Amino acid sequence: MPTMDIFDTDAFSVIELTRALENIPFKPATLPDDISRGARGGPERRTQIVELASGDEERNASWANSRRRYDVAYGIRRADDLAAVVAFFEARNGRLFGFRFKDWADWKSCAPSQMPSATDQVIGTGDGTTTAFQLVKAYASGSQTWTRIITKPVVGTVRVASDGVEQASGWSVDTTAGLVTFDAPPGADATITAGFEFDVPVRFDTDTLDVTLDIERLGSITSIPLLEIRR
Repeated sequence: MPTMDIFDTDAFSVIELTRALENIPFKPATLPDDISRGARGGPERRTQIVELASGDEERNASWANSRRRYDVAYGIRRADDLAAVVAFFEARNGRLFGFRFKDWADWKSCAPSQMPSATDQVIGTGDGTTTAFQLVKAYASGSQTWTRIITKPVVGTVRVASDGVEQASGWSVDTTAGLVTFDAPPGADATITAGFEFDVPVRFDTDTLDVTLDIERLGSITSIPLLEIRR
C-alpha cells in the first residue's frame, strides 16, 4: 500500500489513489435513506491555535482536507428503523467495514436545487496522453477554493464532457474509486468536466450500540456515530 497520505498532501496520482482505495476494508452497501435523511453532522477540520503572551494568536491547519462526521441516531423514528440499523451494524462488523452514506446536505456536483450536468466540475485537462481523470468537487468562496476528491459516485449518475460537449460514449467510470477513464486520450488542452451524484465512504465510529427499550417496546439509541474514511 502506498506510504504517501493522499489526503494530507496536495500531491497525489490517480494510480496511488486507486491503489490506496483498493486496500480499504469496504462493503459496497448504502445506509438506508430513511435513516440517513434524519442524520446530523458535516465537515470537520483540525486547526492548531497558539495564543501568544501579547494576546495575539497564530493558527496552523493540521489537516489539508476536511473529514466528515455524522450521527444517524436522529434518523431513527420507528422500531423497524432501529432493527435496520442494528442489522446494518452487525453486517459491517462494527467499525471494521466501511460503507456508503448519503449526506443529504451535500450529495451532488451542483447546487442542491439543480440536476447534475456534464459541465458542473472541472476534473482535468487533456494532454493527448492521459486517459484517466479523478472525479472532484470544488468548494469556492470568493478567491478561495478547496477541492474534494470524490471516490464514491452513484451508479448511473455520472455525465462527462470535453470542452463543453457532453460525451455519450467512449469513456467509463469506476464507481468504487471515482475514476473516469477514456477509451482514447482527450486532445491537448481539452477541458474535461463531469457531473454526478455521490456518497460519502464512512464507517461506524463505535463497536457498541447502546439500545434502550421503553415500556412500549419502542427502541432508541442515543448516538450512532459515523466517520468518513479518508484512506
